Amino acid sequence: MSLFKAKTAGGTVVRRYPKNWKWGVLFILPWLAGFFVLQAYPLLMSLYYSFTDFSILSEGKWVGTDNYVKLFTKDKYFVKSFLLTFKYALMSVPMKLIMALIVAMILNMKLKGINLFRTVYYLPSIMGGSVAISILWRFMFMKDGMLNKMLGAVHIPAVDWLGDPDIALVTISLLVIWQFGSSMVLFLAGLKNVPTELYEAASVDGANKWVQFWKITFPMLTPVVFFNLIMQIIHALQEFTSAFIITNGGPNHGTYLMGVKIYEDAFKNLKMGYASASSWVMFVAILLITLLVFRSSSAWVFYNDGGMD
Repeated sequence: MSLFKAKTAGGTVVRRYPKNWKWGVLFILPWLAGFFVLQAYPLLMSLYYSFTDFSILSEGKWVGTDNYVKLFTKDKYFVKSFLLTFKYALMSVPMKLIMALIVAMILNMKLKGINLFRTVYYLPSIMGGSVAISILWRFMFMKDGMLNKMLGAVHIPAVDWLGDPDIALVTISLLVIWQFGSSMVLFLAGLKNVPTELYEAASVDGANKWVQFWKITFPMLTPVVFFNLIMQIIHALQEFTSAFIITNGGPNHGTYLMGVKIYEDAFKNLKMGYASASSWVMFVAILLITLLVFRSSSAWVFYNDGGMD
């Protein structure tokens, strides 16, 4: 029987709750209050506002699906911004995970002072999402910034990192790739859980390091890869700070991600209802992509018991 049920002598199932269950409810009340006030209520209200012409300065009027129709038929920047956001995710997420895995494998080696290196490599993830780091990144990649000065010192022509629409998106992607610390820590924990006996047996059979990686290390890490992939996709599709601070969506809307567009629609153009509609389109897109990754996990995610998801 379950923890909260018991069967009597007559075979009747009677619910028996833990004696101190009220204390449990009391302890989670602050979390419940925060969830309903700060998450559930704003989420539901944004859904309602997406069907209105609500702005911050005036009371909204119900317009039905007009906001959604306008997004796909009249807004010349929505589709471009939507596709640009996915392009940004395709550029940043794979490189971030690859960098995190490479560094995790290096930090998994038994080297002197390795704990210090682990701390240093994690620092960018603590600082990387801040406004100050984004401003620093902007100064580094300006036309006369530090990076171009270093290139000039070796007689390499300066690159217009933030002024070229094709390069600007790569530039802000580099900031996100630099913040690989959180994924690296998870990969490092996964590497620690790979049994050393598997490598010893593979070495006896003559398998080199490359074969060992693809036959042992990567399959054992697939649950961590799966988790990191989900979290980084969600994070990338919601990116705002780097695109807003470093390039402000430019040049020529080359870094005009959905996060920047939603912000401008809501707080610059005062179209809160319209911005809510954009947010819900992105929410559905992120949900569908997440479900797709979950469905695909049965084909490539392996667990320690030898089974698959």
